Amino acid sequence: MNASLRLFVTNRLTRRVLRVGVAFGCLSAASGVAGCASGPFAPASLDKASAASAEISTLASAAKSYPTFADIPPPPADVRPDRAWGKAAAEVEGDGAALAAATAPSTWTLSATDSFAARALAATGPGVQGADSTTAATEAFAKQARQRATPPPPPKK
Repeated sequence: MNASLRLFVTNRLTRRVLRVGVAFGCLSAASGVAGCASGPFAPASLDKASAASAEISTLASAAKSYPTFADIPPPPADVRPDRAWGKAAAEVEGDGAALAAATAPSTWTLSATDSFAARALAATGPGVQGADSTTAATEAFAKQARQRATPPPPPKK
């Protein structure tokens, strides 16, 4: 515990810097303690030439009432007890675990898609007979889109 610094620091410059740092740290701590020694809780001096000195003196010497423990209000009665908070938290965690189990991988299957599509077509109402469109404007738009989607010819070499 009381080993010399030279056992750990081999360079002279490093030893000198370390000593200066320790000395600076001690001076900093001493100045901090000296600042507190003057009495941080001592009353501050008041400038009598100040325009507010009379009002400050009046306010400083006025009798003030401080709160007591009797002034603390009683706890509210409409707060649920601690055990109810724990039960509610357990319910939320249980619901989360059930949701994670219900949506885990390999729990969903895509079956009966034909009946789903039939129900969706029936829900659209009358006028829609199938997946293909019979409107001439729609067919013209589709033809124009196919023409625009045709890739350009390859560049000539």
